[in-house]
Amino acid sequence: MRFGDRDRTRAEESRSPTITHLQQASSGRSFALQLLIVLVLLVTAQTYDGSIHGLGHWIVLSVYAGASILLALLSLRTAPGTGIPVGPSRGRLGWGSTLLNASVAIYVLVEHMFLGAADTEEAAAAVSRIPAFLILLQTALTMRVWHTCLFAGLVTAGWGGAILFVYLSPESQHLGPHVTLDEEVPGLLTFMVASLVVLDGVRRLTWAVAATFRLERERLILTRFVPAAVAEDLAQGGGPGEVQERHACLFALDIRGFSALTRTRPPQQVVEVLMEMRALTHRAVTERGGIVDKYIGDGVLAQFLVGPPQAQARAAFTCAEAVQLRLAALNRRLAEKGLPSLRVTIALHAGDVLVGVFDDGHRAEFTVLGPAMNTLARIEARAKAVDLPIAISEDFRDLLAGSGASGLNWISAGTVSEASGPRLYAVAH
Repeated sequence: MRFGDRDRTRAEESRSPTITHLQQASSGRSFALQLLIVLVLLVTAQTYDGSIHGLGHWIVLSVYAGASILLALLSLRTAPGTGIPVGPSRGRLGWGSTLLNASVAIYVLVEHMFLGAADTEEAAAAVSRIPAFLILLQTALTMRVWHTCLFAGLVTAGWGGAILFVYLSPESQHLGPHVTLDEEVPGLLTFMVASLVVLDGVRRLTWAVAATFRLERERLILTRFVPAAVAEDLAQGGGPGEVQERHACLFALDIRGFSALTRTRPPQQVVEVLMEMRALTHRAVTERGGIVDKYIGDGVLAQFLVGPPQAQARAAFTCAEAVQLRLAALNRRLAEKGLPSLRVTIALHAGDVLVGVFDDGHRAEFTVLGPAMNTLARIEARAKAVDLPIAISEDFRDLLAGSGASGLNWISAGTVSEASGPRLYAVAH
């Protein structure tokens, strides 16, 4: 994936419904934390019996508490009987809450710098910095990266601006009692470092949560079409609507003489035989990690997409052998019912294909496309012409030989023109 694609994907994930839902679900906890911060400041101020803060401090905290309650109530408003939010959008309320939080944090920091507190300098300094750090964490927990960035930027600018103002007026008496720039500058630097760490953490957390839910959503979509293990592997490669290029071992089965069977047997018997053969093939394919792509008349198309190419080839070949073995048992049961026995031809090929869920808005279908599928069809036609139970292409043979399969002999069915397809092999033990 290119860097531009990755950035675009992260941007889309940050706006995903899952992240939006989590952000909205955190609003109640954020409001509780805001009230807790107000409570801490009020209790601390009361403990010092008003010696730290003047009347303005109490007014600002009261306004902050009232505004926080108002914003919380506005975010909870819904239309009667519908549950649909009404009033200002939650996005605007979120930005308003962020500005409000930054304002109170800056006020408490600047108030401490300019007013200070006699005999309680260490405790007062700690209390004045509580809102900035606590609200920074509270904003980050909402998983809103830009809100966290705005809060950190405003507090840094306000705190740094106050320090710069005092620094540029060295002879003035702006600093409160027991307050020095030697304490304020390290405090500001600590907040800036903490902001960078928190911003990086919330960005990573937001991306990780969105990516996790995206993979799970795509896996659930794909499980409508393919087994869970295959769906999980495919989901790692992209979205359910994305077409992936993957290596696959391809499996095609055709019942020999089925057309004649339909002409000589009652429809019920034809359907019974066909369903028995389909069920037998489906079990053999899925037991080995493959997927049945589609049924075409009396034929079956399947793919083995998971694992390295050699493992795919071994799974496809053992599947073909299992079908032939189980077919012998099925023929015995059919004979007991007075039904005709079946013969099948299985063609195996390997190559790169385009795989994914193709949805035209009316019907969604998981399938594979590509030249390898056309080659598979030609291999199947040639195998039927020379009456081979199992026929493999040269590409498939090379993979099977590299998979460690032993006791197999390759019998060439001859070389034909490029128009007819690749060299064909029969397999003998």
